[in-house]
Amino acid sequence: MGETAPIEVIVHPSQTVLAEATAARLITRVVDAQSASGSASVVLSGGGVGIATLEAVAASPARDAVDWSRVDVYWGDERFVPADDDERNERQARKALLDHLPFGADRIHAIAASDGPYGDDIAAAAAAYADLLAARAPDGAAVPRFDVLLLGMGPEGHTASMFPHTDAVREEERSVVHVLECPKPPPQRISLTRSAINSADEVWLVAAGESKAAAIARAVRGAGPVDVPAASAVGRLRSLWLIDAAAAGDLTTA
Repeated sequence: MGETAPIEVIVHPSQTVLAEATAARLITRVVDAQSASGSASVVLSGGGVGIATLEAVAASPARDAVDWSRVDVYWGDERFVPADDDERNERQARKALLDHLPFGADRIHAIAASDGPYGDDIAAAAAAYADLLAARAPDGAAVPRFDVLLLGMGPEGHTASMFPHTDAVREEERSVVHVLECPKPPPQRISLTRSAINSADEVWLVAAGESKAAAIARAVRGAGPVDVPAASAVGRLRSLWLIDAAAAGDLTTA
């Protein structure tokens, strides 16, 4: 899947500080990307600390340094539920950030909902998102250039909607897959694959809480992505794992 950058682990003292520090880092990275190329591309995730990070971006005075109309927004995964379901990552992101700042409507690239244009055909919805990504990609690439791709993780080490020992984490051809029997509700989801994630310039895994500590330690110590899918949270140029002290608890043990 190409060369990727080694994992850098940065530990913050609490989940609140983690979210605020990640928000500050994200604003700076977007400003730098816009200075270099005129626009920026960000892939969002859901989860408690992921949404807290978006809320911290919205609340930051530094947010005005960004031209939000020139930011493309994508998602690393989505729950295949109706558009107005609070479980949807897009809905949560809109409430936390997107509805509060002047994003361009044509730059918010959401994954279809279960009551969207493809109805309950999850395979068609996943294929359509893959087509959308390919249409915006450089020649020969399956996905656009992502400046920053944000990910969360679960206690068992899942990231996006790739769970241990599932077809989704083993997928090596497609950029987007549908998941029918996700171990965590809701069971139907759509997810970027490892190859799509690893194509991003920078991948940031943001995780908090003691329940994540064992999986983080396993991944950092060399567990493979099939066993700990979060181990695939690495980017081409930089791989940042931004965690709180509780999530780092097993990194110092033998």
